[in-house]
Formats: sequence, structure tokens, C-alpha cells
Amino acid sequence: MSQGKKIDTVRGKRSGPSFYGRTRTSPKSSSMLDFFHTLLRIYGPQGWWPCKSGDRWEIVAGAVLVQNTAWGNVEKALANLESAKLTTPDSILAEPEDTLREIIRPAGFYRQKCTYLKEAAGFFLENESAFLASKDLPGMRNRLLNVRGIGRETADDILLYAFGKPVFIIDAYTRRAASRHMGIRGDLPYDELQKIFMDGLPPDTDLYGEFHALFLALCKDSCKKSGCGEVCAGLRSVV
Repeated sequence: MSQGKKIDTVRGKRSGPSFYGRTRTSPKSSSMLDFFHTLLRIYGPQGWWPCKSGDRWEIVAGAVLVQNTAWGNVEKALANLESAKLTTPDSILAEPEDTLREIIRPAGFYRQKCTYLKEAAGFFLENESAFLASKDLPGMRNRLLNVRGIGRETADDILLYAFGKPVFIIDAYTRRAASRHMGIRGDLPYDELQKIFMDGLPPDTDLYGEFHALFLALCKDSCKKSGCGEVCAGLRSVV
């Protein structure tokens, strides 16, 4: 029974001059990194993605379950899966759909997500080893996008946090903060906005993961949908 390989889920501990992209390659990179370090000073390392078990599969499951819901609801669903001893892709595939739906109900859209979770489990079992060894980022991303229920953001969550591939995640928080504080249009198509960040930053998985988490922290705390708060007032446009 495959459980997925253990991973180091504690970010922010790597030493060396390249940590968090400190090697600056262009003015745009410098200004983006300045903004990153400003957020890091304010909020500190976030240690994202939350993963209790350290199993790669838990991150994949969380990435599927978090669609259109808050992370707190995902934690409840993951706790239910743990209580039911459904913590591996094999066990997810073996579980009847009607019982699995009830187990993941706290995550919302449980009928759809039951199907998506089983699809992701099958894909994970078939592709985990190949993905770990592969450097073909576009190819891996396209394969994930062909899995039912996995869109761009979910695919990139999986690539970055589960497999350690250097891909920058775009979500609603990234769009909001980029628009308000970085002089970047937040309504650009996903791939176009992603390219701006990946062209402007060194290809560092720790940097990408922490930046994504810091955008979340900023938008939860200050840069809210309803308007900017105290922290936002102290930020300047850096790009």
C-alpha cells in the first residue's frame, strides 16, 4: 500500500546566500524581493503548506479539498479522513463513494470533491515516482490539468508543495496584493500573471512557497476584499 514518500514540510531553514532568492538578477527581481522581505519582516516565516503527517499525499488531498473553501474546513475533513484511517491514496480509492462523501463533507462540495479526490488518488499512485524524477515542468503541469477536478491553481499547489517544483502559485490573494501594492494588474489571465512573477524572481521553491503564504497572511490580516488596513498603509508600490 503506497503512502507517498515523507517530505520536509518546514520551510525557511535552508542556509546559504540563495535562500529566499537573495541573489538579485534584475531591477524587477530586486523590487519583488524587497516586497517579499518586507512581508517576511512583518509576518515571519509561515511554514506553508500545513501537513500533519509529512506525507506527500496529504498535501495533494488538501490541495483538492481546499477548492472554494477555507482552510479550517479542510482541516476538519482531513481530520475525519485520519480518524477513518483513509490517509493513503489506496484507501481513498477503496472507500465507497457514499461514505467518503460524508467523511469529507466539512470541505464543502463534497459530492464533486469525492470524485476529484479519487481521480487524484489514482493519478498520484501512477505518477508519484515519475514526478519526483522529472524536470519537465510544463509536461507535468499539463498532465495534472488533464485530471478531473484539477485546475491551474490546484496543479501548481501540488507541483510546488508536494513535489518541490519551482512554480509560482496565483490565487485571489496574490491578485489582490499585486494589484494594490505591486503595480501589477490583478485581472490578468492566470498564466500571464504567473509569468510576471516567475520572470521577476529566481526559480527558488522555498521563495515561491513562502511568498504565496505571505500573500495569504497579508490579505487575511490587512489587504482584505473590503479594503486595505493598517499594514497596507505602510506598504509602498515596489514594481
